[in-house]
Amino acid sequence: MPKSPHVDFKTVKASVSILQILDHYQLTDTFKRNGDSLTGPCPLHGGQSPTQFRVSLSKNCWNCFSECKHGGNILDFVSRKEGISIREAAIRISEWFNLSLEKPAGNGEPKSTEEPGPAAKPTANPAPRPVAEKREPESGVNKPLGFALQNLDPAHAYFAERGLTPEMVAEFGLGFCNKGSMTGRIVIPIHNAEGQLVAYAGRWPGTPTGDTSKYRLPPGFKKSLELFNLHRAMKADPGQPLIVVEGFFDCMKLWQHGLKRVVALMGSTLSPAQEALIIKQTNSDSRIVLMLDEDDAGRAGCQQALQRLAQKAFVNPHHLPPPTPSRFRRETFHLEAPVRRVTVERRIRRGLPIRV
Repeated sequence: MPKSPHVDFKTVKASVSILQILDHYQLTDTFKRNGDSLTGPCPLHGGQSPTQFRVSLSKNCWNCFSECKHGGNILDFVSRKEGISIREAAIRISEWFNLSLEKPAGNGEPKSTEEPGPAAKPTANPAPRPVAEKREPESGVNKPLGFALQNLDPAHAYFAERGLTPEMVAEFGLGFCNKGSMTGRIVIPIHNAEGQLVAYAGRWPGTPTGDTSKYRLPPGFKKSLELFNLHRAMKADPGQPLIVVEGFFDCMKLWQHGLKRVVALMGSTLSPAQEALIIKQTNSDSRIVLMLDEDDAGRAGCQQALQRLAQKAFVNPHHLPPPTPSRFRRETFHLEAPVRRVTVERRIRRGLPIRV
């Protein structure tokens, strides 16, 4: 019988923020920020009150003041969200964010490996991991699908609302789905770097209400292992900058404007696997353009990605009017001076922030 993996709960909580967890579940858009706090409907019991669920970013904790009447840290949130134990939640988070489960050297088990009970008090937000720390890509793979969705409606009004031409809809294989798990949604095919279809994302056509999520991804699909549109971007002129955006439609709108070397993270957090895919498409003389959303999550994600990518290539943070690059116009595309690797390394050594 295989031995259960060692889990250091303290390390898990110290390595991943509650904002990263919410972004993993694509929930950040459902909250409003006021200073250090996020407020919105509870994603655990499917609430609708805009003030029932609160998050403290500095304390790295959450509380539901409605039906759940519980709170805690990231382990408690994932445990309740997935219906699993605290230990299973820690293992799952470790897999999502590529945290090591290896047992630390030394005699005996550290106290932090004891499985915690439900957290009655929020824990303080620990110091972030050093920027220069080596990160390894996530293990695993998204298996290619053995089917393709049929009878999709490519003429749905939502495409015109987003400013996509019929040619773009056909190029990206978009369509409105009338049956199956994606019923009532716009489906977006997701391919791996080899061009194999690995998943469909479902976008609700419009503003969702109640507990309806804006996006739906199939169970078991790991978006952190893929870069949306990479298989097309790889065919573009390698001398052009590689543009990195957050969302599917951000990517498609830039493509429609003639910027073919563009990929999407499918969120605001750059995973180690995505970082490796980006670096594989660049070299020390290449330029990477970060064009993430101009909201709190996007700015935080941009700074983290800048710190990591600028150690291996030239990186440009490109700021657009909020909320997203979908408002992009080709004539407004002017790059700032690139952030050189030496500049980032010097600021890291001095303990200074990397400004974007």
